[in-house]
Amino acid sequence: MGVLNKAGYETVKVRFDNGICHLQLHRPEAGNTINTRLVQECAEVVRFAEEHATVLVLEGLPEVFCWGADFGELATGGGDAENGESPAAALYDLWLSLAFGSFVSVAHVRGKANAGGVGFVAACDIVVCAETVTFSLSELLFGLMPACVLPFLTRKVGPARSNYLTLMTQPFTARQAATWGLVDVSADDSGNPLRRHLLRLRYLPKTGVTRYKKYLRDLDDILLPSRDKAVAANKEVFSDAENLRKIERYVKTGQFPWEGE
Repeated sequence: MGVLNKAGYETVKVRFDNGICHLQLHRPEAGNTINTRLVQECAEVVRFAEEHATVLVLEGLPEVFCWGADFGELATGGGDAENGESPAAALYDLWLSLAFGSFVSVAHVRGKANAGGVGFVAACDIVVCAETVTFSLSELLFGLMPACVLPFLTRKVGPARSNYLTLMTQPFTARQAATWGLVDVSADDSGNPLRRHLLRLRYLPKTGVTRYKKYLRDLDDILLPSRDKAVAANKEVFSDAENLRKIERYVKTGQFPWEGE
């Protein structure tokens, strides 16, 4: 088995247990937001899991699963990947790996998920969450759009529901998410159904999962064709000077775009 330098990560925590990779998003000081380093570290772990895990469990923190993009990084103009790839492309490709990688991806959501956090959830094969969790897409409030999230969300809940959630920007509950198809199981103590799922998933052979996920990729008519369009739309909204001004103002003052100057 290969070696993963689990101690060298800054934004995630990783452990392996009998063929199950547990990947925790861990940026408590930043509301578990997505920055370039987090995407890079997640991608490295996922690549390792492709070879060495049958199940990958993606978790956040008890209070917040993931709150979307790190506006602090955006406000300072950071975020470009080392290889020149756009941050949106790197994130989209990470989500593609969760959707089609040679493992069963299970999102275990205990805290609120917003914007890109919903993208992480929607990319996974199975979603287990706590009853108290809320989900939201807040992008349009800042003149942005969930460009990269939408293909993954639409695959789960359909285009009409994705459109509604994007336009309304309001939080929705775990019960609503389960009714709409984003969440598979919700419970007061989400750890219990997670354990039951993992006990069953342990029986699946790696070869069978790999072939099945490859077949899903071959059948896909949403995620792969949407990649370049999603990345381009993301670049457009994050290149808009007015949008960047709103983000910078929010980071500095905490004021939302509709609040007084």
